[in-house]
Formats: sequence, C-alpha cells, structure tokens
Amino acid sequence: MISLVVLAAGMGTRMNSELPKVLHRLAGAPLLHHALKSGAPLSPGRTVVVAGHGADLVAKAARDWDDTIEVVLQTEQLGTGHAVDQARAALADTTGDVIVLYGDTPFIRPETLETMIAARTRADVVVLGFSAANPGRYGRLVTAGETLERIVEYKDASPEERAITLCNSGVICADRAVLYDLISAITNQNASGEYYLTDMVGLARARGLSATAVTCDEAETLGINSRAELAQAEAAFQARARSEAQDNGVTLVAPDTVHFAHDTLLGRDAVIEQFVVFGPGVSVESGAMIRAFSHLEGCHVGQGAVVGPYARLRPGAELGDDAHVGNFVEIKNAILGTGAKANHLTYIGDADIGEKTNIGAGTITCNYDGVMKHRTTIGARVFIGSNTMLVAPVSVGNDAMTGSGAVITKNVPDGALALARAPQENKLGAATRLLEMLKAKKAKLTKGT
Repeated sequence: MISLVVLAAGMGTRMNSELPKVLHRLAGAPLLHHALKSGAPLSPGRTVVVAGHGADLVAKAARDWDDTIEVVLQTEQLGTGHAVDQARAALADTTGDVIVLYGDTPFIRPETLETMIAARTRADVVVLGFSAANPGRYGRLVTAGETLERIVEYKDASPEERAITLCNSGVICADRAVLYDLISAITNQNASGEYYLTDMVGLARARGLSATAVTCDEAETLGINSRAELAQAEAAFQARARSEAQDNGVTLVAPDTVHFAHDTLLGRDAVIEQFVVFGPGVSVESGAMIRAFSHLEGCHVGQGAVVGPYARLRPGAELGDDAHVGNFVEIKNAILGTGAKANHLTYIGDADIGEKTNIGAGTITCNYDGVMKHRTTIGARVFIGSNTMLVAPVSVGNDAMTGSGAVITKNVPDGALALARAPQENKLGAATRLLEMLKAKKAKLTKGT
C-alpha cells in the first residue's frame, strides 16, 4: 500500500498574506489540491496532511478534496523531519511505502512518482532530484554512480559540494518502518538548528541501507514561496495547458488570451476564441465553439454547441448537443436540451429547457423569492417570446408559446399560447403635451439659477 504525507504547515511569510500559503490558488485550485492531485493516480491507501498555520482552513481544503484525508498538526516549525514525524501515529497501522510531498510544489507529475516507486525495488530510500540551471540555495545530492550517499543543505555545504548541480526536490519515498526508524535518529545539529528530513539519507547509508536518486525536469520541482513565484507558476501552467489542448486537436484562435483551470476538459475539434476564461469544473465536447469573451465555470457543453460571445455559464449549466447560448446570456443550474437556443440578453437559472426550444431576447426565469430558489420547466419545441418573465415554480408544456412581454405565473399546457400583459391604451396628443410641459419646467428652473 502507498501512503502520502503532504507537508502543508508553513506560514509562507513571503506571501504577505493571512491565508496559508498552500491555499493560494493556481489555475483555480489551492496549491494543496495540486499536490494531492499529483499523488491521486497512485491510489494511496492513506493520505496525511501536516498542517500548522491556518490549520482549520488547511484541513477544510484537504477534506474538500477527499474527506478521508487525515490532518495532523505541527505546532512548532522545527524542520521537515519534524513535520513528517507528526504523521507517525496516523500511519502506525499501515505497511508499504510512504511518499513525502509538499503542499507548495504543484507540478510533480504522477509518472515521476511512479518512477520513484519502481526505484524502491532497488533501494531502501529514493529521493527525487533535478539538475538545476542555477542551483542557488538548494540542497545538493552527493552521489557515487547510482548510489545516493547523502544530501547536504546549502548552509552546511562545502565549496566543492555547492558546485554540485544535482539538487534535492525534497520528495522522498521509503518503507514506512524504515522512514520512521531513520527519522527517530535525526538531530538538529546543523546551521539552522532544524530536524532535516534529508539527513535520513546519510543515516541510511551509515546503517548499510541503500539510497538512490530519481531525476525529473526542474520545472516539476517549482516551489511557490511568493506572489511573484505564484504568478510565474500560473504562467507556466497556462502555457502547458494551451500546448496540450492544441496537441489534442483543439483550436485556440488566440492561445495567449485563453485561461484554463486545473481540470478543464476540451474535446477534439472544439474551437475556443479570444479571451475565454475557464473556471474549475468545465468540460466541452467535440466540435463545440466557445466564442470570444465568454466565462465558463462548473458546466458541461455538448457536441456542436455554440457559446457566446460574451456569455456566462455558471455552475450546474448543462448544454445539450447543438444548443446555442448567445451574447450576454447567463445560465445557472439549468439544462438546455438538444438544439435549444437562448441567443440574446437572457438569464436562465434553475431551469430545464426541452429540445429545440427557442428562448427570446430578454427572457428571465425568476427563480428566487428572497428566501428560496424555485425551478422553471419548459418543454420541447417551445417558443418563449421576447422579454418574458417566468415566475417559478412554473412550467410551460411542449409546443407552447408565450407572447412578448408576458409575465407567466401559471403553468402553460401543451400547445397553448400564453398572453399575460396589460392592454395597451393610446392617449392621443398626450406625448406632445407632456413634452412641452417638461420643457417649460426645465426653462423655468434654468432661468431661476
């Protein structure tokens, strides 16, 4: 069984924020979720998040991802070895390997973790390393062939060791019993006075245990410590997401203007125009078109559907195949059937719209009474006249119609025409008289000043 320990206790002082660092968002999701997502394909039997600053918020975010996650508290920030040790009791009844991840390192690929697990068949301790273009203050991996001898933190490294470019990511994999046996032997006799998790490699080698390093691209190991680094990570994520979408057969008319979420799913031959924003939870099927300046979140768009320009799809919006949602239309918690259309200046909330129904410009489903939400049901092949108000709960039957400007408060049977507006009265000459009166009033007021 694989277990995950995700370190998420740091304050992130360089963020200059009340919010815990791991809860700052990247591509619409907390950094913590990205770390958890990296490990999810391994099907971990146990996941433990080590929280500290803002522990309640971190715990809620962790359980929003998976309510089986156990959260433990690191009350004192005494180093990474001390942090992992806080998960000891939570993993006491488990067997198998433990992988230590970091809540502020969002780009570790599942394939990289799988490589580490494979390497565990050859070594007792496996460390993830990378060749750094600028090693800076990273810990260095001291190797002899495939053997990892030790990890040296920058503060404790000699000039010769600082010249090494193979650096430590912090990600470690070891058998649970071995991991915690070695952690028990870690001391804080170093320049920082902290319990370094990295010391377990040297301790392992001293006990005759084997250690090795698996390498990955440096970009995977990017840690987020400041808002500038968060912005850099966002840019890196977006560039990668756009490239992957294009490789998968999606047309991006102006790629640099399209913003993806961490879980955006786009089908082949979808066309995405300029300045489209995808929030979390969006899936778009093949052949659909998302036109310029549209915003989508928590919704599904069927094959061949057209959205926008300037449309907003909110959570719960479900567009059937070949549905059309046009300019300045907002859809929330509503289903539009196959071929249904709402092309202009319309709000549809908490509604079910049947196939091939046409929603006229200015239509509103009046779904909120000030306390509760109510649902509107519109059948198939219905024509809703422009500027219709549908006061929910209300239904309109198949093949029915509503007149323009109607306020629909009662159910409309199949095939019926619903008219609900005050009769028009023309008062001859009244407009001319009113206009003259208003002009005279204005002139009087102007003269008085």
